[in-house]
Order: sequence, then C-alpha cells, then structure tokens
Amino acid sequence: MSFATTERRGTRRLKALLAPLGVAAAAGLAFAVVGAVDPNEPGHYPTCPFLMITDLYCPGCGTLRTMHALAHLDPVAALGLNPLALAMIPFLLFWWGRWVLRSWQGRPRRTTLAHPAWLWVFIGVVMVYWVVRNLPFGAFLAP
Repeated sequence: MSFATTERRGTRRLKALLAPLGVAAAAGLAFAVVGAVDPNEPGHYPTCPFLMITDLYCPGCGTLRTMHALAHLDPVAALGLNPLALAMIPFLLFWWGRWVLRSWQGRPRRTTLAHPAWLWVFIGVVMVYWVVRNLPFGAFLAP
C-alpha cells in the first residue's frame, strides 16, 4: 500500500467524520449555552407553546432545566425535572457512537435508526409519559 493510498483513505475518513463531529460540536455548544444561561430565570427562553396554550406539560417540558442541572453536575435535580430526557441520553450517545464508528470504518449510513417496532415502542412510551405526567398520580413526573 502506498503513501498516497493511505493518505486518501485518511482524508476520506476525516471527511466522513465531519458530520458526526459537527453534530457533537453543535450539541456541546447548545449544552454549554443552557449550562451558562439559567432556564429557571424568566425571560431567557420562550415558554413551551403547548404549556402556554393548554396549561399541561408536554414530554419535553423541563428538558432545558434538566440539561442545566446536568451541566452543573446535579443529576438528582435533573431526574426530578424530566426523567425521560435523562433516560434518553445513553441511547442518543449510543446512536451517535455507532454513527461515528460506521463513518470511521467507511461503511454506509443506515437508512433506518432502529427497527420499526422499537420506534413504535418509543412513541408509545412518550405518549404514556405525556399523559401520566399530567394526571394527579403522575405529579412526580411534572417538572
């Protein structure tokens, strides 16, 4: 194998990693902003439109405050604000890591994120979470 071939393969690998590394940089920047600008202070972020219109919590309500708590190394507070968002972090890291690995190996991106049955399970979990966090017995899930 010649130096030129090795250099081309390295260039291809770096180009393939640009997208996942760009996503990581954007997520890191967003995490840093949410860590620096407290969502608990009024006026820094817009109110959730669903909460504003219905006075009910959506599945994402509390996610900014959850990320803020994580940025300040307070996982207990993060768990109390949005446990679903906190539970999703390992899955998102797994899928991002799989994307990085496939890009590094030069394998094509998969056209599906997961088996459709798992996506339907996820949608079901989100819907149940959405309803339960707005019922009296699910108040512990409210942010």
